[in-house]
Amino acid sequence: MNPTTPTTPTTPALPDPADERLRRWRLVLGGDDADGTGRALTGTDAAVDKALTALYGRTPDDRDSDRERDRDRSAAGRGRTAGLGASAPSVARWLGDIRTYFPASVVQVMQRDAIDRLGLATLLLEPEMLAAVEPDVHLVGTLLSLREAMPETTRETARAVVRKVVDDLEARLVARTRAALTGALDRSARTARPRHRDIDWDRTIRANLRNHLPEHRTVVPERLVGHARAARGVRKEVVLCVDQSGSMAASVVHASVFAAVLASMRTIATRLVVFDTSVVDLTDRLDDPVDVLFGTRLGGGTDINRALAHCQARVTRPADTVVVLISDLYEGGIRDEMLGRVAAMKASGTQFVALLALSDEGTPAYDRDHAAALAALGVPAFACTPDLFPEIMAAALEKRPLPIPAA
Repeated sequence: MNPTTPTTPTTPALPDPADERLRRWRLVLGGDDADGTGRALTGTDAAVDKALTALYGRTPDDRDSDRERDRDRSAAGRGRTAGLGASAPSVARWLGDIRTYFPASVVQVMQRDAIDRLGLATLLLEPEMLAAVEPDVHLVGTLLSLREAMPETTRETARAVVRKVVDDLEARLVARTRAALTGALDRSARTARPRHRDIDWDRTIRANLRNHLPEHRTVVPERLVGHARAARGVRKEVVLCVDQSGSMAASVVHASVFAAVLASMRTIATRLVVFDTSVVDLTDRLDDPVDVLFGTRLGGGTDINRALAHCQARVTRPADTVVVLISDLYEGGIRDEMLGRVAAMKASGTQFVALLALSDEGTPAYDRDHAAALAALGVPAFACTPDLFPEIMAAALEKRPLPIPAA
Protein backbone atom coordinates (compact mmCIF):
# COMPACT_ATOMS: atom_id res chain seq x y z
CA MET A 1 0.00 0.00 0.00
CA ASN A 2 1.50 3.32 -1.02
CA PRO A 3 1.82 5.85 1.78
CA THR A 4 -0.39 8.84 1.35
CA THR A 5 1.18 12.17 0.77
CA PRO A 6 0.65 14.40 3.83
CA THR A 7 -1.34 17.52 3.15
CA THR A 8 -0.72 20.89 4.70
CA PRO A 9 -3.76 22.11 6.69
CA THR A 10 -5.23 25.28 5.27
CA THR A 11 -6.35 28.27 7.32
CA PRO A 12 -9.98 29.32 6.67
CA ALA A 13 -10.15 32.52 4.72
CA LEU A 14 -11.09 35.52 6.81
CA PRO A 15 -14.06 37.59 5.61
CA ASP A 16 -13.17 40.63 3.56
CA PRO A 17 -13.67 43.69 5.86
CA ALA A 18 -14.84 45.81 2.92
CA ASP A 19 -17.40 43.18 1.87
CA GLU A 20 -18.62 42.87 5.48
CA ARG A 21 -19.14 46.65 5.66
CA LEU A 22 -21.16 46.54 2.43
CA ARG A 23 -23.24 43.68 3.82
CA ARG A 24 -24.05 45.63 6.98
CA TRP A 25 -24.88 48.81 5.06
CA ARG A 26 -27.12 46.80 2.72
CA LEU A 27 -29.08 45.46 5.73
CA VAL A 28 -29.36 48.96 7.20
CA LEU A 29 -30.38 50.74 3.98
CA GLY A 30 -32.90 48.15 2.87
CA GLY A 31 -31.84 47.54 -0.71
CA ASP A 32 -33.74 50.32 -2.46
CA ASP A 33 -32.35 51.57 -5.75
CA ALA A 34 -30.58 54.45 -4.01
CA ASP A 35 -28.79 52.44 -1.35
CA GLY A 36 -25.58 52.50 -3.39
CA THR A 37 -24.12 49.21 -2.13
CA GLY A 38 -24.83 47.00 -5.13
CA ARG A 39 -24.79 44.12 -2.65
CA ALA A 40 -27.14 41.15 -3.02
CA LEU A 41 -28.19 39.12 0.03
CA THR A 42 -28.58 35.37 0.21
CA GLY A 43 -29.44 32.74 2.79
CA THR A 44 -29.97 33.95 6.34
CA ASP A 45 -29.13 37.54 5.41
CA ALA A 46 -31.97 37.54 2.88
CA ALA A 47 -34.40 36.17 5.49
CA VAL A 48 -33.32 38.81 8.03
CA ASP A 49 -33.72 41.53 5.40
CA LYS A 50 -37.21 40.29 4.55
CA ALA A 51 -38.25 40.41 8.24
CA LEU A 52 -36.91 43.97 8.59
CA THR A 53 -38.51 45.13 5.34
CA ALA A 54 -41.90 43.79 6.41
CA LEU A 55 -41.85 46.16 9.37
CA TYR A 56 -39.66 49.10 8.37
CA GLY A 57 -39.75 48.99 4.56
CA ARG A 58 -42.73 51.33 4.16
CA THR A 59 -43.99 54.26 6.18
CA PRO A 60 -47.66 54.41 7.20
CA ASP A 61 -48.22 57.34 4.78
CA ASP A 62 -46.63 55.41 1.93
CA ARG A 63 -48.81 52.38 2.60
CA ASP A 64 -51.99 54.47 2.69
CA SER A 65 -51.20 56.30 -0.53
CA ASP A 66 -50.12 53.12 -2.35
CA ARG A 67 -52.96 50.88 -1.22
CA GLU A 68 -54.91 51.10 -4.46
CA ARG A 69 -51.78 50.74 -6.59
CA ASP A 70 -50.77 47.62 -4.67
CA ARG A 71 -54.21 46.17 -5.23
CA ASP A 72 -53.86 46.80 -8.97
CA ARG A 73 -50.40 45.22 -9.05
CA SER A 74 -51.67 42.15 -7.23
CA ALA A 75 -54.52 41.79 -9.71
CA ALA A 76 -52.01 42.00 -12.55
CA GLY A 77 -49.88 39.23 -11.04
CA ARG A 78 -47.01 41.55 -10.12
CA GLY A 79 -45.16 41.57 -6.78
CA ARG A 80 -46.34 43.70 -3.95
CA THR A 81 -44.19 45.76 -1.57
CA ALA A 82 -43.21 43.70 1.49
CA GLY A 83 -45.37 44.03 4.59
CA LEU A 84 -47.02 42.07 7.36
CA GLY A 85 -50.48 42.28 5.89
CA ALA A 86 -53.56 42.16 8.07
CA SER A 87 -53.85 38.40 8.66
CA ALA A 88 -52.90 36.56 11.82
CA PRO A 89 -51.04 33.75 9.96
CA SER A 90 -48.67 36.17 8.21
CA VAL A 91 -47.98 38.03 11.45
CA ALA A 92 -47.45 34.76 13.35
CA ARG A 93 -44.90 33.67 10.75
CA TRP A 94 -43.15 37.01 11.01
CA LEU A 95 -43.05 36.77 14.82
CA GLY A 96 -41.46 33.36 14.51
CA ASP A 97 -38.88 34.70 12.04
CA ILE A 98 -37.74 37.60 14.20
CA ARG A 99 -37.41 35.32 17.24
CA THR A 100 -35.15 33.11 15.11
CA TYR A 101 -32.89 35.88 13.84
CA PHE A 102 -32.76 38.44 16.66
CA PRO A 103 -32.10 38.38 20.44
CA ALA A 104 -35.05 38.78 22.83
CA SER A 105 -34.30 42.44 23.56
CA VAL A 106 -34.45 43.30 19.84
CA VAL A 107 -37.55 41.16 19.35
CA GLN A 108 -39.36 43.16 22.03
CA VAL A 109 -38.49 46.45 20.29
CA MET A 110 -39.66 45.13 16.91
CA GLN A 111 -42.92 43.83 18.40
CA ARG A 112 -43.55 47.23 19.96
CA ASP A 113 -42.85 48.96 16.64
CA ALA A 114 -45.17 46.55 14.81
CA ILE A 115 -48.00 47.34 17.20
CA ASP A 116 -47.41 51.11 16.90
CA ARG A 117 -46.58 51.37 13.18
CA LEU A 118 -48.87 48.75 11.69
CA GLY A 119 -51.83 48.82 14.05
CA LEU A 120 -51.58 45.17 15.05
CA ALA A 121 -53.02 45.56 18.54
CA THR A 122 -56.32 43.94 17.59
CA LEU A 123 -54.52 40.81 16.39
CA LEU A 124 -53.27 40.31 19.94
CA LEU A 125 -56.84 39.39 20.85
CA GLU A 126 -56.25 36.01 19.23
CA PRO A 127 -54.74 33.24 21.43
CA GLU A 128 -52.48 31.98 18.62
CA MET A 129 -50.92 35.42 18.28
CA LEU A 130 -50.29 35.79 22.01
CA ALA A 131 -48.60 32.41 22.11
CA ALA A 132 -46.12 33.60 19.46
CA VAL A 133 -45.01 36.90 21.00
CA GLU A 134 -42.08 37.60 23.32
CA PRO A 135 -43.61 38.77 26.64
CA ASP A 136 -42.39 42.10 28.00
CA VAL A 137 -43.66 45.06 30.03
CA HIS A 138 -44.86 46.97 26.96
CA LEU A 139 -46.84 44.01 25.68
CA VAL A 140 -48.52 43.75 29.08
CA GLY A 141 -49.51 47.41 28.80
CA THR A 142 -51.01 46.78 25.37
CA LEU A 143 -52.96 43.75 26.62
CA LEU A 144 -54.31 45.68 29.58
CA SER A 145 -55.50 48.47 27.30
CA LEU A 146 -57.34 45.84 25.20
CA ARG A 147 -58.82 44.09 28.23
CA GLU A 148 -62.41 45.24 27.66
CA ALA A 149 -62.37 44.08 24.04
CA MET A 150 -60.66 40.76 24.78
CA PRO A 151 -62.75 37.67 23.95
CA GLU A 152 -63.13 35.00 26.62
CA THR A 153 -61.00 32.55 24.62
CA THR A 154 -58.04 34.93 24.85
CA ARG A 155 -58.23 35.88 28.52
CA GLU A 156 -56.41 32.86 29.92
CA THR A 157 -53.63 33.18 27.33
CA ALA A 158 -53.33 36.88 28.15
CA ARG A 159 -53.11 36.12 31.87
CA ALA A 160 -50.35 33.60 31.16
CA VAL A 161 -48.40 36.25 29.22
CA VAL A 162 -48.84 38.77 32.05
CA ARG A 163 -47.89 36.13 34.63
CA LYS A 164 -44.63 35.41 32.79
CA VAL A 165 -43.65 39.09 32.82
CA VAL A 166 -44.64 39.51 36.49
CA ASP A 167 -42.66 36.40 37.51
CA ASP A 168 -39.57 37.70 35.69
CA LEU A 169 -39.88 41.09 37.40
CA GLU A 170 -40.33 39.51 40.82
CA ALA A 171 -37.25 37.33 40.31
CA ARG A 172 -35.28 40.46 39.48
CA LEU A 173 -36.63 42.80 42.15
CA VAL A 174 -38.03 40.97 45.20
CA ALA A 175 -34.83 40.05 47.05
CA ARG A 176 -33.28 43.49 46.57
CA THR A 177 -36.44 45.26 47.68
CA ARG A 178 -36.90 43.20 50.83
CA ALA A 179 -33.24 43.53 51.80
CA ALA A 180 -33.20 47.31 51.33
CA LEU A 181 -36.46 47.92 53.15
CA THR A 182 -35.79 45.49 55.99
CA GLY A 183 -32.51 47.27 56.68
CA ALA A 184 -34.24 50.65 56.56
CA LEU A 185 -36.97 49.50 58.94
CA ASP A 186 -34.42 48.09 61.36
CA ARG A 187 -32.48 51.32 61.40
CA SER A 188 -35.58 53.50 61.73
CA ALA A 189 -36.84 51.37 64.61
CA ARG A 190 -33.67 51.59 66.70
CA THR A 191 -33.64 53.70 69.80
CA ALA A 192 -30.76 55.01 71.90
CA ARG A 193 -32.74 54.52 75.12
CA PRO A 194 -34.15 51.00 74.90
CA ARG A 195 -35.67 49.11 77.77
CA HIS A 196 -33.61 46.19 79.00
CA ARG A 197 -35.70 43.62 77.15
CA ASP A 198 -35.36 45.59 73.88
CA ILE A 199 -31.55 46.00 73.88
CA ASP A 200 -29.85 44.66 70.75
CA TRP A 201 -26.75 43.27 72.47
CA ASP A 202 -24.85 42.45 69.29
CA ARG A 203 -25.13 45.98 67.91
CA THR A 204 -24.56 47.50 71.35
CA ILE A 205 -21.26 45.62 71.78
CA ARG A 206 -20.13 46.55 68.27
CA ALA A 207 -20.96 50.22 68.92
CA ASN A 208 -18.88 50.24 72.14
CA LEU A 209 -15.79 48.22 71.21
CA ARG A 210 -13.61 51.27 71.75
CA ASN A 211 -14.64 51.10 75.41
CA HIS A 212 -13.22 47.62 75.85
CA LEU A 213 -11.41 47.17 79.20
CA PRO A 214 -9.11 44.14 78.81
CA GLU A 215 -8.14 44.06 82.48
CA HIS A 216 -11.80 43.68 83.42
CA ARG A 217 -12.66 41.56 80.39
CA THR A 218 -15.66 43.73 79.66
CA VAL A 219 -17.03 46.46 77.43
CA VAL A 220 -18.47 49.60 78.97
CA PRO A 221 -21.79 50.23 77.15
CA GLU A 222 -21.57 53.98 76.76
CA ARG A 223 -24.31 53.84 74.09
CA LEU A 224 -27.16 51.36 74.06
CA VAL A 225 -28.73 50.24 70.79
CA GLY A 226 -32.14 48.64 70.73
CA HIS A 227 -35.54 48.47 69.11
CA ALA A 228 -38.52 50.53 70.06
CA ARG A 229 -41.46 48.54 71.42
CA ALA A 230 -43.59 49.51 68.40
CA ALA A 231 -41.17 47.59 66.18
CA ARG A 232 -42.94 44.35 67.01
CA GLY A 233 -45.95 45.25 64.86
CA VAL A 234 -46.51 47.36 61.78
CA ARG A 235 -43.83 50.05 61.75
CA LYS A 236 -44.56 51.99 58.57
CA GLU A 237 -47.40 52.62 56.16
CA VAL A 238 -46.83 53.01 52.42
CA VAL A 239 -49.40 54.37 49.95
CA LEU A 240 -48.67 53.94 46.24
CA CYS A 241 -50.84 56.32 44.21
CA VAL A 242 -50.44 55.38 40.55
CA ASP A 243 -51.59 57.23 37.43
CA GLN A 244 -53.14 54.69 35.02
CA SER A 245 -53.42 56.95 31.99
CA GLY A 246 -52.20 55.29 28.80
CA SER A 247 -48.71 56.82 28.86
CA MET A 248 -48.01 55.30 32.29
CA ALA A 249 -48.48 51.63 31.30
CA ALA A 250 -44.95 50.45 32.17
CA SER A 251 -45.10 52.31 35.50
CA VAL A 252 -48.39 50.60 36.37
CA VAL A 253 -46.84 47.18 35.75
CA HIS A 254 -43.78 47.85 37.92
CA ALA A 255 -45.80 49.56 40.65
CA SER A 256 -48.12 46.54 40.90
CA VAL A 257 -45.19 44.20 41.42
CA PHE A 258 -43.61 46.45 44.05
CA ALA A 259 -46.94 46.86 45.83
CA ALA A 260 -47.25 43.08 46.12
CA VAL A 261 -43.71 42.83 47.48
CA LEU A 262 -44.31 45.56 50.08
CA ALA A 263 -47.61 43.97 51.10
CA SER A 264 -45.80 40.70 51.78
CA MET A 265 -43.70 42.41 54.49
CA ARG A 266 -45.57 42.21 57.81
CA THR A 267 -43.99 45.37 59.18
CA ILE A 268 -45.32 47.54 56.31
CA ALA A 269 -49.01 48.29 55.80
CA THR A 270 -49.33 48.83 52.05
CA ARG A 271 -52.11 50.48 50.08
CA LEU A 272 -52.31 50.65 46.27
CA VAL A 273 -54.51 53.26 44.61
CA VAL A 274 -54.78 53.67 40.82
CA PHE A 275 -56.53 56.54 39.13
CA ASP A 276 -57.49 58.30 35.95
CA THR A 277 -60.51 60.56 36.33
CA SER A 278 -61.84 58.04 38.85
CA VAL A 279 -60.08 56.36 41.75
CA VAL A 280 -59.82 52.61 42.38
CA ASP A 281 -58.36 51.13 45.57
CA LEU A 282 -56.75 47.76 44.77
CA THR A 283 -55.35 47.06 48.23
CA ASP A 284 -57.46 43.91 48.66
CA ARG A 285 -55.81 42.33 45.59
CA LEU A 286 -52.18 42.77 46.61
CA ASP A 287 -51.61 39.07 47.22
CA ASP A 288 -51.40 38.63 43.42
CA PRO A 289 -49.96 41.37 41.15
CA VAL A 290 -51.61 39.77 38.10
CA ASP A 291 -55.02 40.34 39.68
CA VAL A 292 -53.92 43.89 40.43
CA LEU A 293 -52.99 44.51 36.80
CA PHE A 294 -56.26 43.12 35.49
CA GLY A 295 -58.01 45.45 37.93
CA THR A 296 -56.48 48.50 36.26
CA ARG A 297 -57.94 50.36 33.29
CA LEU A 298 -55.27 52.00 31.18
CA GLY A 299 -56.23 55.14 29.31
CA GLY A 300 -58.50 58.07 30.00
CA GLY A 301 -57.89 61.39 31.73
CA THR A 302 -56.16 62.28 34.97
CA ASP A 303 -57.45 63.66 38.28
CA ILE A 304 -54.51 63.67 40.68
CA ASN A 305 -56.36 65.85 43.17
CA ARG A 306 -59.16 63.31 43.59
CA ALA A 307 -56.66 60.47 43.99
CA LEU A 308 -54.66 62.34 46.63
CA ALA A 309 -57.88 63.17 48.50
CA HIS A 310 -58.60 59.44 48.71
CA CYS A 311 -55.07 58.69 49.95
CA GLN A 312 -54.97 61.58 52.42
CA ALA A 313 -58.21 60.42 54.06
CA ARG A 314 -56.67 57.02 54.75
CA VAL A 315 -53.43 58.16 56.37
CA THR A 316 -53.78 57.30 60.06
CA ARG A 317 -50.19 57.76 61.25
CA PRO A 318 -48.68 60.64 59.26
CA ALA A 319 -45.26 60.51 60.90
CA ASP A 320 -44.92 56.83 59.94
CA THR A 321 -46.38 57.06 56.43
CA VAL A 322 -44.80 57.39 52.99
CA VAL A 323 -47.03 58.45 50.08
CA VAL A 324 -45.59 57.79 46.62
CA LEU A 325 -47.29 59.56 43.71
CA ILE A 326 -46.37 58.00 40.35
CA SER A 327 -47.61 60.29 37.57
CA ASP A 328 -46.47 62.45 34.67
CA LEU A 329 -48.37 65.27 36.48
CA TYR A 330 -50.68 66.21 33.63
CA GLU A 331 -53.44 67.20 36.00
CA GLY A 332 -57.03 67.39 34.77
CA GLY A 333 -58.44 68.14 38.20
CA ILE A 334 -58.10 71.15 40.45
CA ARG A 335 -54.44 72.19 40.48
CA ASP A 336 -54.43 74.37 43.59
CA GLU A 337 -56.26 71.75 45.64
CA MET A 338 -53.79 69.11 44.50
CA LEU A 339 -50.82 71.18 45.63
CA GLY A 340 -52.64 72.08 48.85
CA ARG A 341 -53.09 68.39 49.69
CA VAL A 342 -49.40 67.70 49.12
CA ALA A 343 -48.47 70.64 51.40
CA ALA A 344 -50.92 69.48 54.08
CA MET A 345 -49.57 65.92 54.06
CA LYS A 346 -46.00 67.15 54.35
CA ALA A 347 -46.94 69.51 57.19
CA SER A 348 -48.49 66.59 59.08
CA GLY A 349 -45.23 64.66 58.92
CA THR A 350 -45.98 62.39 55.97
CA GLN A 351 -43.06 61.63 53.66
CA PHE A 352 -44.15 62.47 50.10
CA VAL A 353 -42.35 61.16 47.01
CA ALA A 354 -43.24 62.14 43.42
CA LEU A 355 -42.06 59.88 40.58
CA LEU A 356 -42.61 60.93 36.98
CA ALA A 357 -42.20 57.30 35.91
CA LEU A 358 -41.30 53.93 37.40
CA SER A 359 -39.75 52.23 34.39
CA ASP A 360 -36.55 51.65 32.43
CA GLU A 361 -37.56 54.10 29.72
CA GLY A 362 -36.04 57.27 31.12
CA THR A 363 -37.83 60.50 31.92
CA PRO A 364 -41.17 60.75 30.09
CA ALA A 365 -42.95 63.85 28.87
CA TYR A 366 -44.39 65.55 31.96
CA ASP A 367 -45.97 68.78 33.17
CA ARG A 368 -42.99 70.95 34.07
CA ASP A 369 -45.07 73.63 35.80
CA HIS A 370 -46.56 71.12 38.22
CA ALA A 371 -43.15 69.53 38.77
CA ALA A 372 -41.71 72.94 39.64
CA ALA A 373 -44.63 73.64 42.00
CA LEU A 374 -44.00 70.36 43.83
CA ALA A 375 -40.29 71.15 44.06
CA ALA A 376 -41.19 74.48 45.69
CA LEU A 377 -43.02 72.45 48.36
CA GLY A 378 -39.92 70.36 48.98
CA VAL A 379 -41.05 67.44 46.80
CA PRO A 380 -38.71 67.01 43.83
CA ALA A 381 -40.31 65.07 40.96
CA PHE A 382 -38.05 62.71 39.02
CA ALA A 383 -38.11 59.49 36.99
CA CYS A 384 -37.03 56.31 38.76
CA THR A 385 -35.93 52.94 37.41
CA PRO A 386 -37.20 49.74 39.02
CA ASP A 387 -33.67 48.96 40.19
CA LEU A 388 -33.42 52.29 42.04
CA PHE A 389 -36.89 52.14 43.61
CA PRO A 390 -35.85 50.05 46.67
CA GLU A 391 -33.20 52.64 47.55
CA ILE A 392 -35.71 55.47 47.13
CA MET A 393 -38.17 53.72 49.44
CA ALA A 394 -35.48 52.88 52.00
CA ALA A 395 -34.43 56.54 52.16
CA ALA A 396 -38.06 57.69 52.49
CA LEU A 397 -38.73 55.21 55.30
CA GLU A 398 -35.66 56.47 57.17
CA LYS A 399 -36.54 60.10 56.45
CA ARG A 400 -33.19 60.84 54.87
CA PRO A 401 -32.46 62.63 51.57
CA LEU A 402 -33.59 60.68 48.53
CA PRO A 403 -30.87 59.35 46.16
CA ILE A 404 -32.24 61.30 43.18
CA PRO A 405 -30.59 60.21 39.91
CA ALA A 406 -28.74 62.80 37.87
CA ALA A 407 -30.81 64.31 35.08
